[in-house]
Amino acid sequence: MLLITSRETRRWVIPKGWPIKGMKSAKSAAQEAFEEAGVRGKVSKRPVGSYAYDKRLKNGRLQHVRVAVFGLQVEGEADVYPEVGQREKLWLAITEAARLVDEPELMVLLATFRP
Repeated sequence: MLLITSRETRRWVIPKGWPIKGMKSAKSAAQEAFEEAGVRGKVSKRPVGSYAYDKRLKNGRLQHVRVAVFGLQVEGEADVYPEVGQREKLWLAITEAARLVDEPELMVLLATFRP
């Protein structure tokens, strides 16, 4: 399981992002995984689950968001990608990854994930 740090709070999260206009959700998730972590691969067509959290916006306001999570069978990892150097990356066993994340719903999703 791949975790990355968020840019502002530096907490451990999975690669994710806002939906990309004009792109299907699965494709958008795969694109965000490349931009944030430099990984490419085969993305699941349907979400493997979802979780909610409160995202702090640039203006300081909290925005409650629900994240659809898509599985990505990683086939390659780039050395250069848009957010290289802005985040840390960590490959872990699924149980370890679940212990490191802060969001309770994401913790459960990761702990119960079966590729």
